[in-house]
Amino acid sequence: MKTDDKMLKPIENVSLVDRVERRIIRYIKENGLQPGDSLPKEMEFAESLNVSRTAVREAMLRLRTLGLIESKKHRGMILTKPDLVNNFERMLDPAIMDEKMLAYLFEFRLILEVGMVDFIFARKTEKQMQELEEIVINSQEKRCDSSFFSLEDEIQFHGKLYEMAGNELLHKFQNVLLPIFEYVHNISKTDNVSFTPNGRKEVTHKDLLNELKIGTPTSFRELMREHLTPHFDRAMSHK
Repeated sequence: MKTDDKMLKPIENVSLVDRVERRIIRYIKENGLQPGDSLPKEMEFAESLNVSRTAVREAMLRLRTLGLIESKKHRGMILTKPDLVNNFERMLDPAIMDEKMLAYLFEFRLILEVGMVDFIFARKTEKQMQELEEIVINSQEKRCDSSFFSLEDEIQFHGKLYEMAGNELLHKFQNVLLPIFEYVHNISKTDNVSFTPNGRKEVTHKDLLNELKIGTPTSFRELMREHLTPHFDRAMSHK
């Protein structure tokens, strides 16, 4: 592929790799490149942008890390279809996040699980409902509730809800939130007493299942809020 389809103009400051990166992305957009298309060689980009090959190489490395491009034998760099969820997942580690960021992630989970309720009610199948009930039954002896819960049961139950919403991208986001599930679970194991919010009834997975059977999207949303809020309060109270 030639760079003269839409010529890249030189940039003023060759030390700003991020500007080289933006110019390469602009080139991709302006030339309508699709996943599988080859990109110009490093030397071609370097000459067109009037920068060193090192600057281009560093910019390419960034794009490769993001999953936007990859190297193919005999073809050089080609454009790929990035996995947005996977990129997000790699950045999440509760050990290196402050309390504010963890709070934001809990809010994000609350937004997702409350917001997907209408899709769950519209798309749930009898088979999925049976599978969800089996998860609840199998977890009864483990006391799977909002104060003490099995990490495996928590992931299985809420993962099934993500699946029932019928959105593949949404389902993948559960994996993004796994470190947060684990963070709260580890906190629960270190606490010596049950964390029960004052004046608030604990909402279990069984309660959610029953509401999904006989309730409405509105009533289920309210229960989901009550179920997740203690998890949030528990983590944020653990300094």
